[in-house]
Amino acid sequence: MKKSFYIALVSALLTAGLIKAAPALAQTPVQQGEVAISLVHTADLDLSTETGRRQLDRRIANAARDVCGVASDVDIEGKNDIRECRSETIARARLQKDSLLAAASTRDLTIAVTASR
Repeated sequence: MKKSFYIALVSALLTAGLIKAAPALAQTPVQQGEVAISLVHTADLDLSTETGRRQLDRRIANAARDVCGVASDVDIEGKNDIRECRSETIARARLQKDSLLAAASTRDLTIAVTASR
């Protein structure tokens, strides 16, 4: 009986420790005051087609994930910060995308996706 209680207690303590450590283990590449950059190349895309534009949107979203990082599932504030970073980052990249689509005849253009906090 004592042994099962001891095992349950140790399991609970380990679980609590892992939950508390999870936010510290989350990796966010952009720290306060730093700028992260991910270049989205478009030379291989045909931006005059819907397929090419969708592929560009996916690349921009992936780049935003790269520059904004991730937060632990238990870090609600961190998750909100990451969500806001991605939203702002994609909005800035869309401005570049719109300019790029206007000049779609030039195929060797690059979009710089950046995030700073």
